[in-house]
Amino acid sequence: MEDKKIKSKVREGYAGIANKGSSCCGSVESCCGGDVSTKNISRHIGYTEEEIKAAPEGANLGLGCGNPTAMASLKEGETVLDLGSGAGFDCFLAANKVGKQGRVIGIDMTPEMIAKAKENAEKGGYSNVEFRLGEIEQLPIESNSVDVVISNCVINLSPDKKKVFYEAYRVLKPGGRLVVSDIVLVKELPDFIKNSVEAYVGCISGAILKNRYLELIKDAGFRDVTITDETSFPVELMVNDPTAQTIIKEAGITLEELQKIGSYVISIKLTCKKIKNKEE
Repeated sequence: MEDKKIKSKVREGYAGIANKGSSCCGSVESCCGGDVSTKNISRHIGYTEEEIKAAPEGANLGLGCGNPTAMASLKEGETVLDLGSGAGFDCFLAANKVGKQGRVIGIDMTPEMIAKAKENAEKGGYSNVEFRLGEIEQLPIESNSVDVVISNCVINLSPDKKKVFYEAYRVLKPGGRLVVSDIVLVKELPDFIKNSVEAYVGCISGAILKNRYLELIKDAGFRDVTITDETSFPVELMVNDPTAQTIIKEAGITLEELQKIGSYVISIKLTCKKIKNKEE
């Protein structure tokens, strides 16, 4: 698939999510989660009851595959950047941790998501959070200006992950941290999955091999790359999954075959840092 087509389809898919309040990776009408509540998905991927209740209503769409704010060790006064901020859920959790002296910036390429996030920020009275329309491959952020970059199951959607990591490195202050939850592969996907637009928007076919993912992070300059958690893809959620059903219909394969392919996909959580100086 061409990069422009991918971005267009992803933007279209997430605009629909913003308008309907349903999730591409897990919600009431999910393309990665079937008939599963947003709160249950959030609990499953690592959010506490307190965190789920803390954000404004409508901010948590059930998107994501982890809880990056829990891994980031955020401190009061820090500046945090969220790549692919959606309706703002992780941004609001980060804002609660960095306090009024801190700052949180959410970047999303979907105008509908930005509008929804801004509405949620106003509803929740968050004066230390802002949302900017932009692409994570070309961040509208000054170099060396951010303490922490977080991202939750978004980088896998980018057709140019190398550029994403270079951009994250650019905007971080020396010694700054990158904290990511994402989907990667332990085995290459079949071509019919790779070429499926539905699977791309559904968080699957945009994923790359785990080793390659880690290489791209290191190539961008990051050090101390550490995987803090690794879990298998929840194939049991595929049964009523619209994305899975579309792939089954188009490719003429069985659910059992698709579940086998699901075993190639894993969710990882990792941390790394930008070096402070050339001696590190």
